[in-house]
Amino acid sequence: MRLEAKKYLHDITRSAGLALQFVAAKAYLDYVSDPLLRSAVERQMQTVGEALAQLAKIDPDTAARITEHQKIIAFRNILVHGYANIDDRVVWGLLELKLPQLWREAEALLAEG
Repeated sequence: MRLEAKKYLHDITRSAGLALQFVAAKAYLDYVSDPLLRSAVERQMQTVGEALAQLAKIDPDTAARITEHQKIIAFRNILVHGYANIDDRVVWGLLELKLPQLWREAEALLAEG
């Protein structure tokens, strides 16, 4: 695996891990009532999506090993360009259901490399 690919995987694992850490022991109501928390989580998710988009450009085979990588990249675009239409329930659902799997997959790929 190329060094650049490892760097992007590192960014993905770091940002996904931070987002998960930010919401650990939090409930949905905590999330929606705290603009600082929402901003921090959204920023980390943007980084995850951007790093994954860059990884897909330089190493599409590795990016394809991350479940739903194209949807993650598309979600990053919504966060950046469609910020006025962000649904907190969708973000929270991703945090609970998708982000832990993404983090594990990126960690495993990084360990392989």
